[in-house]
Amino acid sequence: MITNFQNKIKEEIEKFSAELSLPPAELYEPIRYMLSLGGKRIRPIFVMMACDLFSNKTEHAVHAALAVELFHNFTLVHDDIMDNAPLRRNKLTVYRKWNKSAAILSGDVMMVKAYQLIGRSKLSPDVLEAVLSVFNEMAVKVCEGQQWDLNYEQLHNISIPQYFKMIELKTAVLIAACMKMGALIGGAKEEDTENLYEFGKNTGIAFQLQDDLMDVYGEEEKFGKLKGGDIIANKKTFLLLKASAIATSNHYLKEELEQWMGASPHLTPALSKGEGEIQRERETKDAAEKVKAVMRIYDFVNVKKITEEEINSYHQKAVNALEKISAPEAKKQALIEFTSSLLKRET
Repeated sequence: MITNFQNKIKEEIEKFSAELSLPPAELYEPIRYMLSLGGKRIRPIFVMMACDLFSNKTEHAVHAALAVELFHNFTLVHDDIMDNAPLRRNKLTVYRKWNKSAAILSGDVMMVKAYQLIGRSKLSPDVLEAVLSVFNEMAVKVCEGQQWDLNYEQLHNISIPQYFKMIELKTAVLIAACMKMGALIGGAKEEDTENLYEFGKNTGIAFQLQDDLMDVYGEEEKFGKLKGGDIIANKKTFLLLKASAIATSNHYLKEELEQWMGASPHLTPALSKGEGEIQRERETKDAAEKVKAVMRIYDFVNVKKITEEEINSYHQKAVNALEKISAPEAKKQALIEFTSSLLKRET
């Protein structure tokens, strides 16, 4: 079943990309490039699987599924600019391959195209209105979450509850919306759509915690991003906040963590190309030293195990919500197995 959905999504993305062979190339080629980077396409698959829980007419969910994938990639294009991220899925980010202006404009078009795709769905007017309502609410919340994330970069003291609220908005509500949109298209009852939303929300939080963990402990080639990027950028992840909270009782440990997380190397202008290369090499070494030092603290306070337990807790909350839904047990089990497999990425 999942393979069928994956193949369908792949086929639809290829068809959609072919439609973008238009001038100006500087606007549309970055979109084609971003979509060509691949990924697991888990969000559109969630739309399809949610619909399949209640209806065998999953073809009605295809355009909505493609729309959320396009929206997700739009957010990634813009997030990479804000985060100064050089890599996405082991390839240059759009703004690095082209420039910031091209990335912003291409991202904007992706957002518009997402709405156009939903409009192309063969849905009754009332279902279409409900799906658009969920999509609109999700889009606003994702932007709110991103702004909170940016705000927190400038603040010293962030609580763990604040962090969880931020990732709920920035990451989890998109997966929750995928589930609810799919359920609406499948004709689910209101109670089932709400429980499926909770399933998606808790799954999304677990996914973000997993991303936090893999940024530090994952294999760079498999993760597709610069290892330790969150540490280098002083991102306030769950790992950092938890380690900081544990280190409060140890003055020297907390002081060391704060010193390292206050050290963020940035490239400074050089007088010559040779000097610039030397500067970059020095800053690369400084960044690597910072990652190793912070990881030693993380290991000392056992934050990896703590994060893994938190991931399992949110995954269980998701499973509990799914169990309340009136749908075939085999299909619910397939959804559980799919999410479980995604949370078992190597670290």
